[in-house]
Amino acid sequence: MAEIVYPPVIAAARTLFRVLDIRFHMEGTEHVPRTGGAVLVSNHISYLDFIFAGFAALPSKRLVRFMAKQDVFEHRISGPLMRGMHHIPVDRGAGAGSYATALRMLKAGEVVGVFAEATISRSFTVKEIKNGAIRMAQATNVPVIPVALWGGQRLWTKGRPKKLLQRHVPLTILVGEPMHPKRGENVNDHVTDLHTRLSELVDRAQRTYPEVPQGVWWQPAHLGGTAPTPEEAAAMDAAEAEARAKND
Repeated sequence: MAEIVYPPVIAAARTLFRVLDIRFHMEGTEHVPRTGGAVLVSNHISYLDFIFAGFAALPSKRLVRFMAKQDVFEHRISGPLMRGMHHIPVDRGAGAGSYATALRMLKAGEVVGVFAEATISRSFTVKEIKNGAIRMAQATNVPVIPVALWGGQRLWTKGRPKKLLQRHVPLTILVGEPMHPKRGENVNDHVTDLHTRLSELVDRAQRTYPEVPQGVWWQPAHLGGTAPTPEEAAAMDAAEAEARAKND
């Protein structure tokens, strides 16, 4: 695929983060294969996660094709960029087309990025995850690479004002060891394993973060923050889904 848009977008993001002194800490990037297909699965805490999860693959000189909501592709600014970077639009009412596109890209040796929780976690813990990433890996015989992000929620997340120009924010990116789910193996077992791996990576990212203050909104409740508990967050998500359904 011709890469006219992706490289300059990465260069612009790197320049902005350097100006803002975003303090990246990355571990495990060697787990992203330098060639061949792979499914990169990240936790989801920020509207900027596709940028930071994509950064995990840059040391291996890979570009990640993220599966993202159709709405993002219809936006007058983000739409042309998303299409130019060959990301994959997902229509939640008819997901078969996006799934087929992802399989085709994986078979062609691309890295496909998935946010298996589907929506941003308000609790900043790993929610229940979908099985699509595992099924895609099994169907194409490629590895699953878990990635934990922490810090991006301070810049822009659900229910909070944007602070995109905030300076000196630490940003942690941890890449875990690959999983190798094989065709015919139990999908649910692999989903449980992936959830465990993601949760452990996220917990390590949170506990080793340079700033672990008490009573701040961007810290999970179990570490002394004021973010909703997983149960409270689930109730908020359910209420939001119900309201959306009434408006459709």
